Amino acid sequence: MDTRTALVAGASGLVGGHLLDALLENPLYQQVYSLGRRPLPKQHPRLTQRTVDFGRLDEEPLAPAEDAFCCLGTTLQKAGSQEAFRAVDHHAVLNFAKAARRAGVRRFLVVTAMGANAHSRIFYNRVKGEVEEALAAQGFESLIIARPSLLLGERSEHRAGERVATVVATVLRPLLRPLASRPIEGRTVARALVALAQEAPRGVRKVPSGELQTLGG
Repeated sequence: MDTRTALVAGASGLVGGHLLDALLENPLYQQVYSLGRRPLPKQHPRLTQRTVDFGRLDEEPLAPAEDAFCCLGTTLQKAGSQEAFRAVDHHAVLNFAKAARRAGVRRFLVVTAMGANAHSRIFYNRVKGEVEEALAAQGFESLIIARPSLLLGERSEHRAGERVATVVATVLRPLLRPLASRPIEGRTVARALVALAQEAPRGVRKVPSGELQTLGG
């Protein structure tokens, strides 16, 4: 059976944590490298952890790999400023993509957000759209952009605003259009990413939340 090596950035987050578990459970991936600012309390025979500075990845060559998964992201509240938010959700994501390209990665999968648009008046959506455009220019054989709606699941850090939004969205869930805009579990997004990587077509593919629900359900 053909096997692959995967690079994962952002495994400490909601989607990234589930993604790391899914990759380690999948026999296709014989080696998984998790890149983060600090080690995770996790051990596995096929897992290698690397502590990195995403602002200086040009100085830290990554292991050769076929697939790379990017789940990096923060919130404006946690970041503290628009500049700090952009440093994570744009600059760190793009730095990882460039380093992955140098490592020979053919398939790059990234989690952005529903509503991502480089021309949006909403800062959050605009940054997500801008990074999508920057990634498309990197020349990957396959670029998969996952655009989930509000993410559900237990996070390692507390986000008061998101907790309120999650409660409201869960109550309203039956009234939302089926699949398209209803909240989605982080583990569902993770499973969808693994499925998409295995059948990744050439070019750029943007995957809306409803499709992620179907693929990862």
